[in-house]
Amino acid sequence: MHLDVIDLKKFYYRTKLGLVTKNLLQESVQRIWKDCSSEQLAGFGFVPPLMQPFLNFSNTIFCLMPSQQGVMAWPTGSKNCTMLVEEVSWPLRSGSVDRLIVSHGLETCDNPNDLLKEIWRVLRPSGRVIFIVPNRAGLWARSDLTPFGYGRPYSMTQLEQQLRVNRFETLRFTGALYSPPSHRSYFLKTMRFWERLGRRLDSRVIAGALVVEATKLIYATQKPSLKKVVSVPLEVIEEFTKP
Repeated sequence: MHLDVIDLKKFYYRTKLGLVTKNLLQESVQRIWKDCSSEQLAGFGFVPPLMQPFLNFSNTIFCLMPSQQGVMAWPTGSKNCTMLVEEVSWPLRSGSVDRLIVSHGLETCDNPNDLLKEIWRVLRPSGRVIFIVPNRAGLWARSDLTPFGYGRPYSMTQLEQQLRVNRFETLRFTGALYSPPSHRSYFLKTMRFWERLGRRLDSRVIAGALVVEATKLIYATQKPSLKKVVSVPLEVIEEFTKP
């Protein structure tokens, strides 16, 4: 289920819960990628809130927004860096992107495997991608107060398996959004406390979102060898050779 870009923009830029969420997710991404100054950075889904810190440091930056969601101009008061695209067919050359951020894109996609194939296509051989998805075990996936309550939530095992099938190797993973998703002032004031506590305990079970960094695999992984070997040839038409 795709959310409308108007609802996403309203949450992240006009609600107190959304503003704190934006800051916490920005910090999660920056802890993984500290420097993107010499690389081409792209985003898919609704990623302007997460890409804002890289705006003045990345060599080239742009956002791809699926047609089912809609598009908005970004950044405000500057040259537009967003474009409306087909969900699994991007107007980019193969191997043209160094780093990619996917948020509110994978869990709402109609064909996640096709989307992952398109991401694999546009990434460079050493390209990396960060996926931010709702955590199946967390509270945020069970509430419709935030965009993380829509679409398909993932467990870490499910996400890692789907990435492996589509030729991605998981490099690191962490949790984010440990506080309950609430607009009440008490939870808003204590969100950073819960975030620090959750990161210290590394408790991905109660995290509202999973933040996963993966890289593109060029070579196919080795498959296990056959356990049984045929010792004698199979005679298919042996009955016809006997009188």
